[in-house]
Formats: sequence, structure tokens, C-alpha cells
Amino acid sequence: MADDDKKVVLWLKPEGGTHGYMIFCPACQTGHLFDSRWTFNGDFMKPTFRASMLVLRGDPKRQCHSFVTDGMIEFLGDCGHELRGQTVPLEAIY
Repeated sequence: MADDDKKVVLWLKPEGGTHGYMIFCPACQTGHLFDSRWTFNGDFMKPTFRASMLVLRGDPKRQCHSFVTDGMIEFLGDCGHELRGQTVPLEAIY
């Protein structure tokens, strides 16, 4: 597996230890961090996280709510962005 194909990166705490796992969200154009509250299947190419990720930014138009399953990100109907209701492949993250 080439590092540039990974859909998830390990996010480390500055003081040491694992903080969580980061994916790149194509709707928000930023990373979303899954910490110990979520389960992770351990697959950095086709990740699955449970439960859903809800990102609130104080503006309903910027809300992002999704499931990540087998390397795909499913944007739920309560998202405020243009990918609402769509399922797209995760992009590589560096």
C-alpha cells in the first residue's frame, strides 16, 4: 500500500499517544477527526467508522453529517452543503 493512497491518517497527541484518525471531507474541504468515541475497522484504504460524524459549525448551511463505510462517505439529508444526500469515495489524505 502506497502512503499516498491512504484515506485515513493516524493523528497523534503532541505529548505522545494516539488522538484518533483523520479523514479528508470533500464537502467541508477539511479534515474530520474520529477519536475513541468511534469504532474503526483498521483499514486505512477502505475505512469504516461507527457511529456517524456530525460536525456543527453554528450555521445550518455548514452542518456536515455523514457515515464512512468501506472507503465511501455518505452525506446524510441534514447536511447543509452541496453533497447532501450523496455518497462519494474518500479522497487520499496526506
